[in-house]
Amino acid sequence: MNIIKDLKERAKKQKKTIILPESMDERIFAATEIILKEEIANIILIGTETEIKRYYDKYDIKRATIIDPTNSLKTEKLISYLVELRKDKGMSYDEAKDLLLNDYMYYACMLVKTNEADGVVSGACHSTSNTLRPALQIIKTKKEGELVSAFFLMNVPNCQYGENGVFIFADAGLVQNPSSNELAFIAKNSAESFKLLVDKEPIVAMLSHSTKGSAKHNDVLKVIEAVKIAKEKYPAYKIDGELQVDAAIDKDIAKMKCEDSEVAGKANVLIFPDLDAGNIGYKLVQRLAKAEAYGPICQGMASPVNDLSRGCSVDDIVGVVAITSVQAQK
Repeated sequence: MNIIKDLKERAKKQKKTIILPESMDERIFAATEIILKEEIANIILIGTETEIKRYYDKYDIKRATIIDPTNSLKTEKLISYLVELRKDKGMSYDEAKDLLLNDYMYYACMLVKTNEADGVVSGACHSTSNTLRPALQIIKTKKEGELVSAFFLMNVPNCQYGENGVFIFADAGLVQNPSSNELAFIAKNSAESFKLLVDKEPIVAMLSHSTKGSAKHNDVLKVIEAVKIAKEKYPAYKIDGELQVDAAIDKDIAKMKCEDSEVAGKANVLIFPDLDAGNIGYKLVQRLAKAEAYGPICQGMASPVNDLSRGCSVDDIVGVVAITSVQAQK
């Protein structure tokens, strides 16, 4: 299944404006050229004249909007608004100015906050915390106090499992050790994300090293409780566990271990018990199965802000921009 091709086509039908604030990275310019050529999204690049000039003539990005925070007419308004937004934290004018001129992720988030753009993709040369801290401070969550989590959209070639090889792996990028309540909420949000992006029914497996009581441990009990909470709170979705990963995706194994489960053997959304398992799992599949892994894609933000792996390729950036555009359509 060519999920990214499908997402590109959907993005084209209702083009959104996505900000790529990392003008210091050549991959961003190469991706921008492709995005504009394929008409996936409108692109805003943030950078000084010196930063933009470094790669400008090498790539055809003339249709991109370039914003230089040091001389843009928007900057003064954004500084004042940031002071207002963060006044409870004691932010001064000088602090806000320093952030916007020197941390382009803050500038990007302020553009989204003021409805001048629809989403942000960053992380090619910055850490996840550098990407998400400004987003959580400025754009915030869909509902106050709700959890933001991250998933990878996995596209596994020549794969009989999942949705023709397409899966969501969560949380594989953000929440270190989720509680049972948090796991249940991650499961619900991941089901929504799968439905939005893949446009197929999500079938959600809560993973463990145990299948239906085959092992006893507090870590297993956490997943069992999460399944109970998820089924009670989110009955619209097929969610089950605790399941070992083979029982979750392989029908023959599922028949042996948990034949009565409506999820086992058919799962396309895999919820890992903690960040260690999720991160290790997605990277193993990416490397050993030569899968495409797009993300970390955030869920739970008021507007889409998505992270990139620092080892991302140009095609990865293009794919995440397409995903971000479809998220913004919703």
